[in-house]
Amino acid sequence: MGNNEGKDKGRLGRRTFLGGLAWGGAGAWAQTAPPLAERLPAARSRSGGADMPYGQPSPHEAAVQRTVSEVAGFPVWRTPLQHQRGIITASGLHFAVHHNGVPDLSQEDVTLRLHGLVERPLRFDLEHLMRYPMVSRVHFLECAGNSAANALSPTALDETLGEIAGEVSCSEWTGVPLKYLLHETGLKPGARWVVAEGADAGSHSRSLPLQALLQDGMVALFQNGERLRPSQGYPMRLFMPGWEGNVNVKWLHRLEVTDSPAHTKDESGLYTQVLADGRIERFAFHMEVKSVITHPSGRQVLSGPHGQHEIAGLAWSGRGRIARVDVSVDGGRSWVAARLHGPVLDRAFTHFTLPWNWTGRKAVLMSRATDEHGHTQPLRSEWKRRYAMHSFNHYNAVQAWRVRADGRVENVYA
Repeated sequence: MGNNEGKDKGRLGRRTFLGGLAWGGAGAWAQTAPPLAERLPAARSRSGGADMPYGQPSPHEAAVQRTVSEVAGFPVWRTPLQHQRGIITASGLHFAVHHNGVPDLSQEDVTLRLHGLVERPLRFDLEHLMRYPMVSRVHFLECAGNSAANALSPTALDETLGEIAGEVSCSEWTGVPLKYLLHETGLKPGARWVVAEGADAGSHSRSLPLQALLQDGMVALFQNGERLRPSQGYPMRLFMPGWEGNVNVKWLHRLEVTDSPAHTKDESGLYTQVLADGRIERFAFHMEVKSVITHPSGRQVLSGPHGQHEIAGLAWSGRGRIARVDVSVDGGRSWVAARLHGPVLDRAFTHFTLPWNWTGRKAVLMSRATDEHGHTQPLRSEWKRRYAMHSFNHYNAVQAWRVRADGRVENVYA
């Protein structure tokens, strides 16, 4: 974890930050155990029990589910990040945004066509794709509009972390590297871009640079060890690690190699950023470095009047690995480095923690992530100065939580 005491000006010493907490002493949290007879499970819990053919969560965890809302006429399902522990998001809790509904497609309904500036136009069905070498990689996926409410609302909304920033999740993706398929077609000299199109009702399509697809692109067929779910693009989707969710075209059925971008509806409108000086920021694909404290977080309540707690959260960057996460409990006046728990993967969630001795007084908790290339999260005021008032895509400003004296936690701008 390192020792920051007296070394970094403006940083809170770890001993002071922990309030003298002797970390590792189980007595800080443990309760006196009841007699053995009282701890035995009820007789009914020792029966064989029953389960569905497809395993389901415990009914006692029914509150852990996605929140659903409608944005600009299409549904948004947000991951309850405040309940997540570890870096992998359960498939059933993965966020999803659908501009044109979720098509009901079978494996036989979709084939992948590669054409355009190629020597040999090809068509692949699922049977043939399954014969290609596959790779598995753990990566996050984030909607460009994640945290839009914090970017646009003049006052901080009293909502949970999932409601505020739940349009991001992290999974293991398995599929065929796109370079195998593109090279097989015989790319022509003028090939520079690829237009990816989905088989949804609106034929959603985005333009992507060819070289980036050759380096990182994947035709994803599996998520977390099972076939893609319909809301994640079954039977196949494009996956570009670290890039805004909208370019990861679901229900993929066509890739057209071109010499220039197509300037489709979404990339020319919804996903074009306007800067504060009126200039346009086009094709800003990468999601920037970001972090959130998952607990304590919005609308949670700290247990007990005061004492030992663990600040924990998730950090990620669309440009590489997380190198550092700093945490503040005084609204950003001082910071201390959190512990990063392995594995620290490229363009994936990284779990961080820091012990905290809460004194029962008001506190403002913040986390600030830095990636391996030196990119660091800005404050909200800094982000707002860069972009036009109505811009909200790629919002990655520091998230702050106010802890009240009664233990209630709420969203706040700091």
